[in-house]
Amino acid sequence: MDDQPVVAAVDGSTDGLRALEWALDAARRHGATLRVLHVRADPPRTRQDAQETAPVGADQDPVLAQARARVDELGGTPSVEYVVTEGVPGALLPETGTEARLLVLGSRGRGGFTSLLLGSNSLAAARDAGCPVVVVPRPGRGGEEREEAPVHRDGPVVVGTSADSPDTATLEFAFTEAALRRTGLRVVTAYPWPLQTMLLPGEVAPAQVDQEAVEHETRVLAEGLLAPCRERHPSVAAEVVVSPGDAAGHLVGESRDASLVVVGRHRRRLFAPARMMGSVTQAVLLHAHSPVAVVPPAPAEE
Repeated sequence: MDDQPVVAAVDGSTDGLRALEWALDAARRHGATLRVLHVRADPPRTRQDAQETAPVGADQDPVLAQARARVDELGGTPSVEYVVTEGVPGALLPETGTEARLLVLGSRGRGGFTSLLLGSNSLAAARDAGCPVVVVPRPGRGGEEREEAPVHRDGPVVVGTSADSPDTATLEFAFTEAALRRTGLRVVTAYPWPLQTMLLPGEVAPAQVDQEAVEHETRVLAEGLLAPCRERHPSVAAEVVVSPGDAAGHLVGESRDASLVVVGRHRRRLFAPARMMGSVTQAVLLHAHSPVAVVPPAPAEE
């Protein structure tokens, strides 16, 4: 059993139960403990309230009772522990990433506007947690008519990467997940097209660039990046998909048949030290049909 648990954040919502189901399966695959966490967002606000209100333990918490019943119903469980705490979920959930293997949440919780595609707590966790964060979406994204959709799919793992700025932590995570699932891996990389050239007055336009040459060079770079991962994971059949234009759109399209989409979080920049999501990662979180894993960069890369 691994020392790092898979943490499932629950709040009594249907989204939380879907995340719990996904996390339970992940704990089985990784041979890890499943930690079911409920962060109560309504702690006592005054000293008198605190004195009159006894803290609720995990055995008395109704949200955890619901989660425990669901875990028992699913069966075949690994080691499971139930934890309840009080505070601001958007601040406390990312902190769990310091000791977790994975943090799993639903795309939406019980609060906020029902029309939102992604809740603030899920966004904060994906942006700030120190471990990979998996966000399990609601069914019916993209105009799908079905009200329910399976949490687990048999499709490939899909990972987005940049050929000229690779994220080794994201690639390694994707290969590991594909190996655990015994499925294929699709490595999606996009190149800008059509190329935009800004000319100053008097400058001569450069020679026209051959799109086939750009695509070929991008593929060669991507294949080179995958070589070390392929050596470490010989059982994973990795396919490189090179496409022009919008990287986020290609990843969302691939998510329709994927079991998991893996994207990286931005590295910190010298003049922008705060953690950032990146436009591609945020777009995939908002619109993907499958669960999405957001992987933080390795410390050396960050």
